[in-house]
Amino acid sequence: MEYVKPVVGIANSLGTPVCKYLKYHRKLNDYVRNFKRIRDELNCKMEDTELQLKAELLRPRGKIPKKGVEIWLKAVKEMIREAQVVENKVSNGRYLCRACNGKLVDKKTREMKEFLDKAPNASEALAMDGPSGGLPLPTSELVGQEAARKEIWACLMQEEIKKIGVWGMGGVGKTTIMKHIHNDLLKEQRLERVIWVTISKEFNVMKVQDSIASALEAKDYLDKEEDKLRRAAVLSEMLKKVGKHVLILDDVWDEVSLEEVGIPEPSDSNGCKLVLTTRSEHVCKYMGCTVIKVKPLSAQQALTLFLSKVGPNIVQNHTLMPILRLVVKECAGLPLTIVVVASTLKGEEDPLIWKNALRELKERIEKVEGVEAKVIERLKFSFDHLKDEKVKSCFLHCALFPEDFEIWKDELIECWIEEGFIDDMGTRQEMKDKGHVILKKLGDNCLLENITTEFGLHGIKMHDAVREMALSITRMNPRYIVQAGLQWSPDIEKVSLMYNSITEFPADVLPTKCQVLTTLLLRGNPVTKIPYSLFMNMPCLSVLNLSFTKIESLPNSISELKNLTTLLVRGCQELRDLPCLSMLQELKKLDLSGTKIEEVPEGMDMLIKLRYLDLSVRTLKEIPSGLLPKFVHLQHLSFDVHNEKTSLKAEEMEPLMKLEWFTGRFEDINEFNKFISSMQQSKKNLIKYSLQVGSYSVGSNMPHRRDKRVTIGGVHKWEGELIMHPIEIQELNILKCHYLRSLVDDNSFFKNAIDLRVYDCQGIESVVSLSSFASSSAHPFQSLEVLYLRGVPKLTAFIMKDAGIGSATTSTLAPSATFSHLKEITIYRSLSMKTLLPHWLLPNLQNLEEIHVGACSQLVEILGAATSEVEEKGSDALIKFHLPKLRELELWALPNLKSICSKSGVMVCDSLQLIHITRCDKLKRIPPFVPLVGNGQPFAYAPPSLTIFSCTEWWESLEWDDHPNFKNILRFNPFGG
Repeated sequence: MEYVKPVVGIANSLGTPVCKYLKYHRKLNDYVRNFKRIRDELNCKMEDTELQLKAELLRPRGKIPKKGVEIWLKAVKEMIREAQVVENKVSNGRYLCRACNGKLVDKKTREMKEFLDKAPNASEALAMDGPSGGLPLPTSELVGQEAARKEIWACLMQEEIKKIGVWGMGGVGKTTIMKHIHNDLLKEQRLERVIWVTISKEFNVMKVQDSIASALEAKDYLDKEEDKLRRAAVLSEMLKKVGKHVLILDDVWDEVSLEEVGIPEPSDSNGCKLVLTTRSEHVCKYMGCTVIKVKPLSAQQALTLFLSKVGPNIVQNHTLMPILRLVVKECAGLPLTIVVVASTLKGEEDPLIWKNALRELKERIEKVEGVEAKVIERLKFSFDHLKDEKVKSCFLHCALFPEDFEIWKDELIECWIEEGFIDDMGTRQEMKDKGHVILKKLGDNCLLENITTEFGLHGIKMHDAVREMALSITRMNPRYIVQAGLQWSPDIEKVSLMYNSITEFPADVLPTKCQVLTTLLLRGNPVTKIPYSLFMNMPCLSVLNLSFTKIESLPNSISELKNLTTLLVRGCQELRDLPCLSMLQELKKLDLSGTKIEEVPEGMDMLIKLRYLDLSVRTLKEIPSGLLPKFVHLQHLSFDVHNEKTSLKAEEMEPLMKLEWFTGRFEDINEFNKFISSMQQSKKNLIKYSLQVGSYSVGSNMPHRRDKRVTIGGVHKWEGELIMHPIEIQELNILKCHYLRSLVDDNSFFKNAIDLRVYDCQGIESVVSLSSFASSSAHPFQSLEVLYLRGVPKLTAFIMKDAGIGSATTSTLAPSATFSHLKEITIYRSLSMKTLLPHWLLPNLQNLEEIHVGACSQLVEILGAATSEVEEKGSDALIKFHLPKLRELELWALPNLKSICSKSGVMVCDSLQLIHITRCDKLKRIPPFVPLVGNGQPFAYAPPSLTIFSCTEWWESLEWDDHPNFKNILRFNPFGG
C-alpha cells in the first residue's frame, strides 16, 4: 500500500480517475507486451509494404508510388521512431512512474493500431504508371509502305500542321503504318504522351471517352460522371494537363465531333496533334486534316510480300512463278488480301490448285462492283477454302463479338463448345485441344490475328475488313444480329448485342416470335431488368449469355426455355435471386460466378446433365448435402476458395468420375487426403485444379501461375508429414502453418513442385532437411523453378545438414538434381539466416536467373564459402562463385550485410544485367568478376550488360582498394537517374 498512495496522488493531480491509474500501474507489463506486439506488427507491415512497393517499382519500370502509400510510409516511420522513444522512457522509468508509463504505452499502442488499420491493402497495387509516353504497340513488318510512313512523319514534325488524315481502302495497311509511327514517336521522346484509340464502325461517344481516359490511366475519374457533356468537360481538362501529345484515332468511319467527345482542338497553345485513319477522304477533309493517301503496293512490293508468306518451297518452285504472279496481281496490292491469299495457298505445289485459285479470284472480283466489295470477295476466297463446315461456323461466330474486341482463346473455345461446333468427345480437354487446332488453322490462314491481351492471356482479334467479310456471309442468309436497333426477324438464329450500352428493353422492340433463335448474347450491357415476355417466344434458345450485366434477378419465364443448354450470368454483381431451374433439364453449362446469391437456386438438383458448373460465389452460405453427387457428368467444377462456408466433403466428390477442372476448398488435411485417395483409387485424372486446404488463402488478386495448384493455409499443428502425394503439383502455396519445420521429409508431397511459395510460417528452419534423403536416392525439388519465402523468421539455411555430418562434400549435402531447375529465389523477413547460398550448393544452381532478398536482419553474405574450404585452398586463393545464368540480384533492407560473396571470392556471372541495392549500409564492396571463358585474375572486368542501381551516397561510400580500376568500368545508375 505504501506504493499505491503516490500513484493515486499522481492520478488525482492529473484529473484522471484513480481506478484507471491503478489499472495502468498494476498491468504495466501487459500494456508493454501489447505495445511490443502491435509495434512489431506495424514494423512488419511497413516492411512488407516497402518490399511490395519496391517490387512494383522495379518490374516493370516507369512506375511511381501512389500518393497515399507514400504518405502512409513516411508517417509510419515517424510513428515507429516515436514508439522507440516511448520504449526507452519506459525501460528507464522508476517504479513510482508505472502508472504514467502505462498511460503513455497505452496511448502509443492505440495510435499504432490506427496506423495498422489504415495500412495500404496488400491485395491492391501500391504503385501506378508514372509519366510515360505510352507502351509500344505490337505490329508486323512493313513492306513497301515507307513512302507513306515518311510523308506522315514529315507532317508530324511540321509545327504548322495540327491534324493529319491518313486514308485508303480497307486492308491497304493504314493501321500498320500508324502503329510503326506510334512506336517511333515513343522512341523519339519528344512528347509527353502518344495516345492510341480505336474508334470502329459502331461509333459510341462514351466508349471513345472511356478509351482515351484508359490510355491516360484516368478512367476512374471519368466513371464518376454519367452525363456525356460533363464527361467531355472532364476529358478535355485531362488532355489539357497531359501537355504536348499526339492523339491517334484509328479506323474512323464518319465525322467525329471533337467537342462532343472532349478532345481539345489542336493548336499552338496546347501543343497537341491529331492523326486519324479512315477509308474516307471526305472524313479527312471535313475534319480539317492534311490529307495523306496510303496507296496499294507496287507489283514488285506485292510480290515480295506474297513470297514472304507463301512458304520457301513455293519460292523455289520456278514453274509456279508465272501463275503465282497473276494471283498476286488479283490481290490488287492490298497487304491484307496478299497475306490472306498467300496463307491460304501456303505449301501448295500443284499447278492445278494455283490455276483454280486464279480462276476463282477473277470470277469473284468480276461479279461485284465497288472497291470495298472487291476486298471482301478476295477475303472470302480464303474462307471458302476452309474445307470443314464446323471450322467455318467457328470463324463466323467470332463476328458476334464487337468490332476490335480482344477475345481470350479459352473463352472463345468455350463458346464453340456451347454452340456445338466442336463434336462431343471423350473428355472436355479433348474438345479444348480440338478448339486450339481450329484456332491454329484460322490463324495460319490469317483470318484471325493472334494477340496477347492486357492481362497477359492469349487471345485473338479480327481485322475489321475480315469481320465485314464474315458478316457479309451471314447477311446472305440473314441469320445473325450483331448490333442494337436492327430488326428482329422470325427466322433469326443468333443475336449478339454484346456491349451495346442497352439499359432496358422497351416493349416496342421486343421480339414477337423467334422460333429458330438458338443464341442470345447480351453480355456487358448495363441492363438492370429482363422483361418477363422476352423469353416467351424462344422455344429453341440454347445459349443465353447475360454475363457482366446489372440484372438483379431473372424472370420466371426462363423456365420456358426447355432447350437451354448454356446459362451464363458471370460477373452479375447485383444478381441476388434466381427462379427455380428445375425445368431446365437440358442445361449442360451454368456459370453463376461473381454473383451475390446466398443459396443455390431452387431445383438445381434436377440439372443432372450439367457438365460445367461455376459456383465461385463469395456470398454463398452453403453447399446442400447430397447436391454434388447428382452431377455425375461434371467435367468442370469451381467454388470460391476464399469462402469458408463452401468447404467440400471428399465423399460428396467421389461420384464425380469425369471431373477434369476443379477449384475448391477442403476444411482440413483429413478431408483433403480422402479426396486425393479417392482420386487415385478411381484413376481420376484432373487436368487443371486449384485446391485450398484450411482457413487461410492467398489473396484473390494473385494470378494462377500454374495449372495444378494447392494452397495450405492455417492448418493447426500440421507438420507436413500427413499429406498423400497427388497426381502432380506445379504450384504450392503454404501460409501460416507454424508447426512446419522443413518443407521436405520422407512422406512429403512437396518434392515435385515447380513453384513453391511460403508465407508467414514461424517454425520453418530449412527448405530441405538432410535427413529426408540422406538414406535414399531421392532428389527433392528437382523440378522447382520458383522459390518464394516470406515471413520465415527461424529459417537458417535452404538445406539443413544433420549435426553428425560435419563439413560434408557437396554430393553428400545435396543430390545433384536438387534445385537443379531453380530459376528464381525470393526471401523476405528471415531473421536467422546468415549466409544465403553456400558455395557447395552453387553447382546445383546453374539455372538460377534471379535472386531477391529483403528484410533479413542477420544476413551477412549472399554467397559464402565455408571456413574449411578457405583453409583448404589457402587464404590468398580465389574462390569462384559460378552462376552462369544469373541476370538480376536485388538486395533490400539488409542492415548486417557485409558482402555479396566472400572476400576471397570472385563471381562468374556473364549474364548478370542488374544489381539493385537499397538500405544495405554495411555493404562496402562490389565483388570482382572473372569471365566465363579464361582463368585470369579479376582485373577491371564486369559482365557487359551489368548496371548497378542504388543511391549515390552508398555508391560513393564503397571501397575499391583491392581493384582500384574496377569502379571506372561499372555502370552505375542512381535512383531517379
